[in-house]
Amino acid sequence: MADVVFLALSVITIGSAIASLEFRSLIYGSIALMGTLGGIAGFFLLLDSPFVAMFQLAVYVGSIAVLILFTVMLVKRELIFKKIEDKRRKFVGIALMLIFITALGSVIMDSGIKSITTDEPAVDFRTIGADFLIYYWPALILMALILSGSVTGALVLARRENVENDQRTD
Repeated sequence: MADVVFLALSVITIGSAIASLEFRSLIYGSIALMGTLGGIAGFFLLLDSPFVAMFQLAVYVGSIAVLILFTVMLVKRELIFKKIEDKRRKFVGIALMLIFITALGSVIMDSGIKSITTDEPAVDFRTIGADFLIYYWPALILMALILSGSVTGALVLARRENVENDQRTD
């Protein structure tokens, strides 16, 4: 069953990653990026790391992708993101990706990672969560305030004012 879930997550993650690169609309690309990041959270769940999976969902899908969507919605001019069509770029990008993946795979295979053993016990995610709430609560509150302030600022900036004859129209 785990193999079927892994294959399904792989297809979803890789498919939405390709879709986020290929969509012409930035909004749809951002939504596909959320799917990619959500698929990575699914991989963490398969690895029995629910804390890291929830952290992935909260930080990346919840915060960064939403901020990307706010940025895309704030910039209403599609002319800024003009896409230059060149077929050679796509083939050069694919070739560079294959070279990079081959080089990275050979480094990992030659690193001797399979022969590493450890006698350390696994870290429990409950202790990590307790450490976050006991020792790092000021930083968490500060990050929450900064994120909420940035969302509030984005909403204020997104509100358009049309001025016609010195009167504001909403």
